[in-house]
Amino acid sequence: MDIDEIHPQGVIWYFKVIMKTLIFTIALNLLLSSEALSMSSTLSMNSSRADFLKTATLTAAASTFVTAVAVDPSNAALALSNNPNSNSNPRFIDSQVQMKYANGPEGNPRTRGLLVRRFTGDSTPWNFPVRPVSLVKTWPEQPPFTPENFLRADQQDDGSFYAIPRLVYHIDEPAVASLTQYYRQNIPKGSSILDICSSWVSHYPLEFPDTMKRISATGMNALELKANDQLSDFEPKNLNIETKLPYPDESFDVVTCVVSIDYLIHPIEALKEVNRVLKPGGKAILSQSNRCFQSKAIAMWLQMNDRQHLELINGYFQYAGGFLPRKAFDITAADGPNEYRDPMFIIEAVKES
Repeated sequence: MDIDEIHPQGVIWYFKVIMKTLIFTIALNLLLSSEALSMSSTLSMNSSRADFLKTATLTAAASTFVTAVAVDPSNAALALSNNPNSNSNPRFIDSQVQMKYANGPEGNPRTRGLLVRRFTGDSTPWNFPVRPVSLVKTWPEQPPFTPENFLRADQQDDGSFYAIPRLVYHIDEPAVASLTQYYRQNIPKGSSILDICSSWVSHYPLEFPDTMKRISATGMNALELKANDQLSDFEPKNLNIETKLPYPDESFDVVTCVVSIDYLIHPIEALKEVNRVLKPGGKAILSQSNRCFQSKAIAMWLQMNDRQHLELINGYFQYAGGFLPRKAFDITAADGPNEYRDPMFIIEAVKES
């Protein structure tokens, strides 16, 4: 299918997705009817249940809370023996987190304990080739997009959709690991980094909080951002309402965005802001897979394949302006035990000096 012939979704498909979205929204409203999530919510560690840990614990301190974690040494040892490129970091970190929300003056405070597993991207059985992908589409001088291209099946406020924190991954472990390894090889030590559309994980290597000058983030859910122990600071931000980033000009060496550009209804304006906050010669690293919330992804994205997604993102950068010619890579993990692995692609754009 040629990218120039892409049209919005058909009426029947939209009707089905809208009905599912309405059902979800009704359920969500019932759940949150007594109170909304409070922005002053706290996230802390409940150590009273730490007996679930199977091995000696490590302590990982974030800017506002401490979590107890455990690793499975047998998994790490197996991966290290199978992959000579691995280092001594654990393959994953198990955390027990207590989340308190709706504790405002008119709220009904609730506390919920969660067990979460964070993939470190290290000590895995996969290899991580970086394969260049040619960007061949010639874009016209003016953007060819129509408002219909950016319609979504769920046109409601994104704040409701993302109100409840999802401490889960949206791509599989091989894809996470491939991105982590790419970051390690392509983000210099001492960089100031901004992760837009961020969440409870940013997929950076474990050492980044110690080796980078600053790691900032914007994202939809304040509780998820607070749970991200790699961040120096964060600002909750809905880029579909206001694309302006809350940072001065030329603040960052690198801006990352993980599997989220497909949700933006003003992507060109958002990338103009990325250009503004980047230092001259700084780079944007956008990663993309084939996973998404279909009700929230824009219409033309859902009509494209992986190759067309890369061309589209390249077009966004072109119309944003101020970037050198982009480079694209297929960094999908290779080898290892899994027959299926989520694909992972990168587009890098360097700001003109």
